[in-house]
Amino acid sequence: MQSVSRPQFQRRDPAPSRWAYRLQRLWLTPYFRILFRFGLPLVVVVLIGAAVLGSSERRMAILGTFTNLREQFENRPEFRVSLIRVEGASSELADAVRAKLNIRLPMSSFNLDLDVVREKVQSLDAIASADVSVRSGGVLEVIITERVPTLVWRSGGELMLLDSTGHRVAGLGSRTDRPDLPLIAGDGADRAASEAMALFEAVSPINDRLRGLVRIGDRRWDIVLDRNQTIMLPQVSPVAAVERLLALDAAENILARDVISVDLRFDQRPTLRLSQRAWDTLNGIEFKEETSSESDL
Repeated sequence: MQSVSRPQFQRRDPAPSRWAYRLQRLWLTPYFRILFRFGLPLVVVVLIGAAVLGSSERRMAILGTFTNLREQFENRPEFRVSLIRVEGASSELADAVRAKLNIRLPMSSFNLDLDVVREKVQSLDAIASADVSVRSGGVLEVIITERVPTLVWRSGGELMLLDSTGHRVAGLGSRTDRPDLPLIAGDGADRAASEAMALFEAVSPINDRLRGLVRIGDRRWDIVLDRNQTIMLPQVSPVAAVERLLALDAAENILARDVISVDLRFDQRPTLRLSQRAWDTLNGIEFKEETSSESDL
């Protein structure tokens, strides 16, 4: 009788395989887990983006969509500028500002470069400074600080208004249009406007006789009075020289005499030039004659 043997079953080894073990160890690595969780989706997104943007037609369609959305946003009514308001200026200057800007309204505020607008406004001679901003209600507000004319400058047959710094404000048709402002003349007189203002203040006691100042050689000033009298000032400390002359005039009444010019260019030796009539009256007394400067006033 043949015996029946039971089948032999091989027990499964619970230990992982070599590749499974390596994969488990790799998965336990923090850097690998971060790379797998974030890097793989990023790679997928990049590949999809490259596939979509690989066609020039799709790129143009996407760009057109974004451009259209931006234009719709910028052209919304709340961003539209429909009015220019100029404050701090006369009506004539306000019209000149609008003409200088030459902005076609309505316009989106996103298309306005406020720095460029400010530079255009400040390029006008009559404007010292400007503040530009966009206000609610679609208003482009321009707040202006005008230059204040303090001098009339005669140069080359033309008359110009200057401020206290010598900057040009505007042209002037006739001297009679601004008789209230003092007159200066000569090349370079605008560059010495601050000194001219100090001289006008110094000669204020004889303002009723003052005709103006003439710049000589872009170095010094001549004071021109009525009766064609000229006071020749030094290049250095002209205000002090005027003060000394006025003190001497108060004591000796020099400017009321028949004098053509008073030369103060030399502190220690002031020189008077008499008229021919005064010379004839004082016949026999020798006086030093000086050539008077030609006046532009």
